[in-house]
Amino acid sequence: MSYSTDLRERVVDFVNNGGSKAEASRRFKVSRSTVYDWLVLQEETGSLQGVIYKRGANKLDEEALSAYVERYPDHYLYEIGEVFGLSPSGIFRALKRLRITLKKNDTLQRTL
Repeated sequence: MSYSTDLRERVVDFVNNGGSKAEASRRFKVSRSTVYDWLVLQEETGSLQGVIYKRGANKLDEEALSAYVERYPDHYLYEIGEVFGLSPSGIFRALKRLRITLKKNDTLQRTL
């Protein structure tokens, strides 16, 4: 969670009015590197707004994945990934989200 813009402004104002960066760090209970980062941010952008990250749209159709796995239960993760344009680890996480488990063999097979 990021710090509020109000706190950032108070810290930068304190330093700009002659306070030391170390004292600002102690007084406002933020790390010294954070104080430096906010000063650089103020200098470069003229603003102290935090960066807002937007999460990209999910590029996987989960219903299609479920249907595919039901139709081809023996395919490996990399084979499924090639069909859907994802990495094997991405497919693994999607299957886990859908609560589709790995294949399990109930019988113990022994060769004598």
